[in-house]
Amino acid sequence: MKVFAKSGNTSLATVYLASNKEGKSFEFVESLQPPFPKEKKWVLLVSSLFGCPVQCRFCDAGTDYEGKPDVNEIFFQVDYLVRKYFPDKRIPIDKWKIQFARMGEPAFNEAVLEVLSQLPFRYDAPGLLPSLSTVAPAGCEKFFQQLQVINRNLYRGRFQLQFSLHSTDATRRDWLIPVKKWDFKQIADFGREFFVPGGRKVTLNFALGRDTVLEPAVLSEYFDPDIFLVKLTPVNPTLVAENNALASTITSPQPPRKIIDLLQEEGYQVIYSFGEWEENRIGSNCGQYLSRYLKEKTTSSEAYTYPVEDELL
Repeated sequence: MKVFAKSGNTSLATVYLASNKEGKSFEFVESLQPPFPKEKKWVLLVSSLFGCPVQCRFCDAGTDYEGKPDVNEIFFQVDYLVRKYFPDKRIPIDKWKIQFARMGEPAFNEAVLEVLSQLPFRYDAPGLLPSLSTVAPAGCEKFFQQLQVINRNLYRGRFQLQFSLHSTDATRRDWLIPVKKWDFKQIADFGREFFVPGGRKVTLNFALGRDTVLEPAVLSEYFDPDIFLVKLTPVNPTLVAENNALASTITSPQPPRKIIDLLQEEGYQVIYSFGEWEENRIGSNCGQYLSRYLKEKTTSSEAYTYPVEDELL
């Protein structure tokens, strides 16, 4: 396995392009969240698949699916960055977040569970916070059952589980996420079992596009605000989103007050995550996939504008 290129800004985010011995490509990201320095918060986004078969309507990674990385190939992404800064594997960071959210639906790869089982013992990292984002695909019940055991036994609630819903309208949700998946009742039932009292709430994520349907009253029918919180994000500028005419309604750091107020009236804690617009130009945000841009050589005024450099380390 080798890293052959990178793109980014070391003070914000860097995307690394890599391949395994068979030539299958993958990407991973390290990022900071200004104004916090690295010793306060360091975020790694790793790939769970080579590409992704789900093909969400706003994600550039849903092309050229080539299978599942094994445990070593997933750990390669983490170890590569740890060696650059912490070769003794001691990571003295207040919050070291490892997100299974770069490429691929993690529930499709059992190796993710083994990685999660080894993480607390592989590094000396008191601030370790694993994060897993999923669309809740059907047929992955065994994966989620094992994930629940790992959370309770190893992380005791210090685990960030996110369900990417994107719409409270079933038809619209099926169009945005074109794969067979759990309905809201199944997600709610699992979330109640997964939640550890005193631990982190389960996240319900909505990327707010121009035609997003988000009805707080529908959420409250299924999701207990004592167990679930709501996270609002933009639809990031991607080639696929542009092809599907999916424009974001979030274009500034100013929170969308109306929908937040309605959610809070239903009792939900709301996280508004806008981030740094420069990350779109780097190509490090959710739904972005630098390799696709390089392959298709499609121009974009809002994304993928940073130069790609050879990585010699």
